[in-house]
Amino acid sequence: METKEKFLSFHLGVRDTAVISLQHITEVLRISMTEICGVPQMPNCVLGIYSWRGEMLWLVDLEEMLGYPPLLQGSNLLSKMMAIVLENEGKYLGILVRQLTDIEWLDTEQMKTPSADLFYSAMSPFLRGYFTNGSEEMIFNLDALAIIQSPMWGNNN
Repeated sequence: METKEKFLSFHLGVRDTAVISLQHITEVLRISMTEICGVPQMPNCVLGIYSWRGEMLWLVDLEEMLGYPPLLQGSNLLSKMMAIVLENEGKYLGILVRQLTDIEWLDTEQMKTPSADLFYSAMSPFLRGYFTNGSEEMIFNLDALAIIQSPMWGNNN
């Protein structure tokens, strides 16, 4: 039974690394903050809407959503950000990340179940588990479906 999957890896916070399965990733975009239309009365981690392929794509600061300090502080507001477009059954969501690192094959059999003291509690609904790399660092495996289907976005997507 083939248990390896392709994942996109990226930085999370200053020290952490996370991955998301490529099967739910449609595209990766570079977005300038000036292209995002803010939307009032949404959670802080929702940055607003971006016009993508003629559709309205909701953009979320993944770090803030998972309990890290917000990505967009001070000087970052001027820079271009990397957005990963997640898709499930025709629903799309853009998540902003600090920096993409690689595409890698990981064996899902080797995924470990996280204990609650290892990460921010905000992360737990979105975590499938974690892998460890050669230097014993944890790589969080985020659940794209849980992110897309989060009740945080209400029914607007």
